[in-house]
Parts: sequence; structure tokens; C-alpha cells
Amino acid sequence: MAQSILDMISGASTGALVVTEPLNFWAGKRVKTREDKNAEPVFEPATGRVLCQLVPCGAEEVEEAIQSAHSAYVKWSKMSGMERARVMLEAARIIRERREKIAKLEVINNGKCITEALVDVDVAWQTMEFYAGMAGTLTGQHIQLPGGAFAYTRREALGVCVGIGAFNYPFQISVTKSAPALACGNAMVFKPSPMTPLTALVMAEIYKEAGVPDGLFCVVQGGAETGTLLCHHPKVAKVSFTGSVPTGKKVMEMSAKGVKQVTLELGGKSPLIIFKDCDLENAIRGALMANFLTQGQVCCNGTRVFVQREIMPQFLEEVVKRTKAISVGDPLLDGTRMGALISKPQLDKALGFVTQAKKEGAKALCGGDPFVPTDPKLKGGYFMSPCVLENCRDDMTCVKEEIFGPVMSVLSFDSEDEVIQRANNTTYGLASGVFTRDISRAHRVAERLEAGTCFINNYNNSPVEMPFGGYKMSGFGRENGQVTIEYYSQLKTVVVELGDVENHF
Repeated sequence: MAQSILDMISGASTGALVVTEPLNFWAGKRVKTREDKNAEPVFEPATGRVLCQLVPCGAEEVEEAIQSAHSAYVKWSKMSGMERARVMLEAARIIRERREKIAKLEVINNGKCITEALVDVDVAWQTMEFYAGMAGTLTGQHIQLPGGAFAYTRREALGVCVGIGAFNYPFQISVTKSAPALACGNAMVFKPSPMTPLTALVMAEIYKEAGVPDGLFCVVQGGAETGTLLCHHPKVAKVSFTGSVPTGKKVMEMSAKGVKQVTLELGGKSPLIIFKDCDLENAIRGALMANFLTQGQVCCNGTRVFVQREIMPQFLEEVVKRTKAISVGDPLLDGTRMGALISKPQLDKALGFVTQAKKEGAKALCGGDPFVPTDPKLKGGYFMSPCVLENCRDDMTCVKEEIFGPVMSVLSFDSEDEVIQRANNTTYGLASGVFTRDISRAHRVAERLEAGTCFINNYNNSPVEMPFGGYKMSGFGRENGQVTIEYYSQLKTVVVELGDVENHF
């Protein structure tokens, strides 16, 4: 096999890595596209320099990848669950062994700080182990019927599944989608975000080394056109998409033409409700975790922070103080707590939301400006100072629309009924949170909030054991947890007659 990208990463620092190897992977090896036309630069967020060139896969490449995946699926699906589990556990072991290198590559390609990237890699191997543990438990049901007849069910694989990833958790998402798929006996063709193409390729190499059949996990690079080819392909049984609502609608529409199963994990504008009886220290920590992880580029972030009026002054004073203290800079340094946004357009978009918020009457208590680190090599990076907005209203653009940047919008409220009505007044429904010492109120509010997840006295704590997914326009289907097995498998009923067939003719 050609040299792994990870072999190049050991001594690499911010601004030093250049990748020239092919970025696609199928049939057990990296594959170069037939033509080099339509190449687009991939930028390193922390420096703004070109990291590599991405050539999108066309119809021929997509066809090759899917045929390769289908051939592997035929072999893999015939293995027992325990046989599949052993291979997946080996993949988890390799991820753990290369944890630091994978995290470093993720930082260079994505811009998030190294402390977060290391956690992401840990979540990846934990996810792999979780679904490896489930692979051998996939059983059916026995149903006794009258007259000695009986039926039983078989949980069977779907076939070739497509995973379409997002730029905010590139490596982790490649595992979140592929691990349950492979545990059920499927193959996967994975298309990363064109802004973060690198670490999915590493995952493909790890699967190969762990012993999966060649083609079981393929990586095809590209944008919307490549995604369209994947969604329309007749051999694809399911599409799992993470991304924006508009793109999710298109994925759903395209997949519907082939009656393919679909999982959509889309955007959010999640409410975080802080009652006056809360542990204020924990609530402040929760608000920071709900807004500033991965530079605010997290779909389930609690970006509408509702604070009960009586504690608003104390909350704002402390949250602003701590937001100002967040260390922004070189994401590969251990002391950095916020890296660079994914791209110049995304940076400009986030800054534009702050400008619009001020025009509509909000006040920026801190941040909301371009940030230029002192290190000369970072001057072209896409950095922004984290922002806290007060005097926000429900009708403001910054409160209604997903910003996907380090911007916290703070709103006051008076009563429980009022804040629940306001919190639910959105087309999104991905996550929510509540901080209170009143256990009855906590569960009462959790029941009434229209969201797929509700965090009580915490936020953005999402281990693999718990299902994750949205209500309303935040999508449907679930990722993580035992229930995800149902989204990557299908149930067959077998009816057995032990006596004579009853004849009505």
C-alpha cells in the first residue's frame, strides 16, 4: 500500500503539511481520478494556505466505488456477527494506537483545537467498540402460530449504504456512520465534506489493515454532483446525511426516487434554558460548552440561551469574563481552546450575523470581530473572537437562523410556560437544555421541549450509548445507541407450516 498520510504527520506543524496523494479509496487501495479537471483547492483553516487539491469523482469513479462496495458486501454479510466484531475491534485498536496522529491531521484539515480533536478520536474508537459489541447480538424472534406452525424473523443487512459527512467532525462522522452499518453486514461508500477530505481516507486505510474485504469502506471525494450520483445509484440501499437543511431536503428528494432509506441529521437552533434556582457555576460552564466547541460549528449547539431575568446580571458578568479568556490561536498548541473556522466564507458569514444583530438592537458584550494571532504564519487564518450578544429578541436574525460560528445569543425570560413556548417557536428541533435544581421542573421541561435530545444540568455530552437525532426540520432517524441498528438493517419474516395447506378452492 502507498504511504499513509499519517506517516507524513509526525513532524508536521501548522502551515507545513502538503498532501499530493490520491484522496479516493476503493477496492482496497487509493485511487486517482481519471481526469484532473474541476480540481478545487482545500485550505488549511489556521493559515489560509492550500493543503491539497480535490478532484471530484464523476460517474465512472462512483460506479467503480459502488461495484467494489457491493462485491465486499456479498462477502461481509455472509460472515457471522462475531467474525465481523473481531475485525471491528481490531480497527478500534488501530485508531487508539494512532490517536495522536489522527487528531493532528484532523486539526490541520478542520481547524479545531487539538484538545477537542483528541476527544473526537476517542469517541470514534469507542463507537467502533460499541457496535462491534452489538454485531454478535443481532437476532430475530420466534413466533408460535396455531396448529404447530411458527414464524421467525431475521435481521438482515441492507446492502451498500452511502454516508455523506460534514466538515465539523470529519473523522468521527466517518465512524459514526460506518460502524453500525458494518456491524449489520453492510458496506459503505463515504463522501466526506469537500472541505475536509483527509481523515476519512485514514479510516479507509485502517479498515483495510484491520481485515475487512477490499471495498467494504470506500471513500469518494466531491461536492454536490458526486453526492447526486451516489443518491441516484440503483445499487445504493440507504443514504445517511449530515449537513444543512436545504441539502438534506435534496438528499431526501433524490433518494425517494429509488425508494431508498434515509437518515438525516440536519441543522439546529437549540434552546438552553437557565432557571434562577440553578447551580450558576454549572450553568455558565454549560453555556460555554453549548456555544464554543469547534468554534461554534456544531449543529446541536444551544445558541439561544434563555436566562431567567433575576440572575441575568450575574450570568452575563461571568460568562463574558470567561468568554474573553478563551485562548484563540494555533490549534495544534495544547493551550489553545479555540481554533479557526472552516473557511473564509464561513468566517464572513458568522461576522455578518454579528453585524446584523447589532443593527437589529443587540449589543456585543465581547468578541464578534476577526481575530489576528501574533504568529505570522496564522495571519491568513480564519479566526474570530468568540462573541456574547445581549438585548436579543426572538425576532432577531441571530436568534432565528443557524450561525455556525462562536456567537452566543442571550435572551431573558420570566416564567416557565413563557420560555417553553418561545423555545419551541422554531422550525428546528435537534437539541435543548435546562439548568435547574428542581428535579420535577427539569423533567417537566424536558417533556415539553420539542427536540430530539434534552440535556439536564449539562450540555453537549453525547456518548455513543445514547441515540442522537432531531425533531421537525432537524431531520429524522437516529445515530448512536442501540436503536441505530434498526436504521442499518431490515427485517424478514419467515413463515413455516408443519401441517397441510388449507385449501379454500
